[in-house]
Amino acid sequence: MFTYQMHKVNQAELLRQAAAQRLVHQARVARRTRRHADHEGEGRVSHLRDLRDRFAHAA
Repeated sequence: MFTYQMHKVNQAELLRQAAAQRLVHQARVARRTRRHADHEGEGRVSHLRDLRDRFAHAA
């Protein structure tokens, strides 16, 4: 019986850890989404490729 009780305690601890990790992941995704939403109206002005085409190489 003791082994079964230890198994249940270990299982509960693993479930708590998994829930905590999911919460951290959700917070990171929300933070990333919020950060990108702040700049939603702003697009990239130019790409690196465009800059290379626009200017000639120095001699």
